[in-house]
Amino acid sequence: MQGKNVIDMHGIVKRYYVGQPNELEILHGIDLTVSSGEFVSIVGESGSGKSTLMNMIGALDRPTEGTYLLGGQDISKMDDEQLSDIRNQQIGFVFQNFCLIPRMSAVRNVEIPLMYANISPKKRRERAMELLELVGMSERANHKPNELSGGQNQRVAIARAMANDPDILLADEPTGALDSKTGRLVMDIFHKLHREQNKTIILITHSQELARETERIVTISDGMIVSDATKSGGEC
Repeated sequence: MQGKNVIDMHGIVKRYYVGQPNELEILHGIDLTVSSGEFVSIVGESGSGKSTLMNMIGALDRPTEGTYLLGGQDISKMDDEQLSDIRNQQIGFVFQNFCLIPRMSAVRNVEIPLMYANISPKKRRERAMELLELVGMSERANHKPNELSGGQNQRVAIARAMANDPDILLADEPTGALDSKTGRLVMDIFHKLHREQNKTIILITHSQELARETERIVTISDGMIVSDATKSGGEC
């Protein structure tokens, strides 16, 4: 069930080297809204601007122009500490290369966002184990990343992204480093989170095949949204 907008972007422009001869504009006035509970894919080829847009959505970077409301809060007016809190509490990140800490076990990796949120050790461990169970990794809780397969590491990464029960899961090419069978398992977990927990999920991908699994496909090319279609086929 979808609700109010969790993402509200208007006129988002991103330029690098502003005011210099080599000034480069990557995003040219992006308008994008995402409702609570939507499963959306943002599709584009390499160089289309989708990674830059992902960085904007994830509050990893600020727009040069335009407004971005995340859960009704104006991101452009926040300092670095406030943005860090937003990233920890409201957005769960899943990256292609997992980004797990090698020396830590699976359960300790999942606990990391909870440590930053000042959750007690006992509650951290309980929550981490609950999430590992959710992604089918509870039996590997004490294994380190180098003792796990790529698909297992990605499942741990999804559990970590869910640690603080974020409003949004932002997944950047989450199956890109996996074989098709393992990638299927990972996508099934996203569908489960969407279906059972009504999570808002934004999937960044170059794959039309993966995009077709989502309710809505936003296509970006040359820094502009060129189509925005719901699963029924209609333009948004």
